[in-house]
Amino acid sequence: MNAVVYKGPHEVAVEEVDEPEIEHPNDVVIDITTTCICGSDLHMYEGRTAAEPGIVFGHENMGVVSEVGEAVSSLEVGDRVVAPFNVACGHCENCENGYTGFCTNVNPGFAGGAYGYVAMGPYKGGQAEKLRIPYADFNALKLPEGDAHEDSFSLLADIFPTGWHGTELANVEAGDSVAVYGAGPVGLMAAYSAKLKGASDIYIVDRVPSRLELAEEHCDATPINFEEGDPVEQIKDLHGGGVDKGVDAVGYQAVDPDKEADGAYDPARENPAVVINNLIRTVRPTGELGIPGLYVPEDPGAPDDMAAQGRIGIDFGLLFEKGQALGTGQCNVKEYNRELRDMIIAGRADPSWVVSHRVDLEEAPEMYEAFDNREEGVTKVLLDP
Repeated sequence: MNAVVYKGPHEVAVEEVDEPEIEHPNDVVIDITTTCICGSDLHMYEGRTAAEPGIVFGHENMGVVSEVGEAVSSLEVGDRVVAPFNVACGHCENCENGYTGFCTNVNPGFAGGAYGYVAMGPYKGGQAEKLRIPYADFNALKLPEGDAHEDSFSLLADIFPTGWHGTELANVEAGDSVAVYGAGPVGLMAAYSAKLKGASDIYIVDRVPSRLELAEEHCDATPINFEEGDPVEQIKDLHGGGVDKGVDAVGYQAVDPDKEADGAYDPARENPAVVINNLIRTVRPTGELGIPGLYVPEDPGAPDDMAAQGRIGIDFGLLFEKGQALGTGQCNVKEYNRELRDMIIAGRADPSWVVSHRVDLEEAPEMYEAFDNREEGVTKVLLDP
């Protein structure tokens, strides 16, 4: 079968690889109908992780069951499913407590597993024609038959639940004012989730005009372009003493607006602490911060030796002085995906507006390059095998 294979920094190729097979009685194999390129994939694509050439990318996957292991009881051939990016066993202590992003059984020596991602276990990615789903009764979420809501349902694998998770980490409630840093796919979904929860005022910070326009149109968010001035001061000028809640949907490869640019995207402008520190400044005393943006314990392309070890200069004194609380960590997709699915089916939510491109799998190399360059109009790319 064809699959998107990592070849080295800034290079992927569509190559023929072995088809997945049933390896355990609890497995199913699905024929992929939609798989997505994620911003998290770019960290590997850019060589900013320990990823080795040969990895099949793709942790946002949906499709139709084509093979079923003999111990699977709730799925059958022909079922349409979406797979959380988390691979989880369902019966360890963390899974039983709902922390499926931190399963202790699927990836020995590490809490958490995922498809097609460095250090997240032996699970091949789904930017391919087929995918094996382990512990399938637990991990595969059934969807209505047919092809309705295909784009929206594909977002249940990661970015819609992860955006919702960011608002949960920040404890966003109806009537709250919220600042979201980052208008990539997860940031847009965080702003959309805040709207769905009834936030009174939403601000979103980025520098890509097309993304800010999407947030304004679909999330009723006030766009803040950090290239036009200090985003903290811009928000405070509009909202007084600071917002109630904040979400970091950027992570460690954040651009520092105080550093001069050399081109559309200049790694020399990176400052892995800038978004967290801006959130601390933006959120009012006793407010709350949600940090679903990715941070890593090792970064081979970090701007300094400290950041290379996952250590960043957070203004903890100011955080303490303001009495703020914060929550971090990757999303436990199963905590939210069933309810979000039902909201889509009922017409209460439709996140498909974030999708900018649906292309054939063979066009993945070109779309990775465009997405990595933060080209205007490239927001969320879906691949069709």
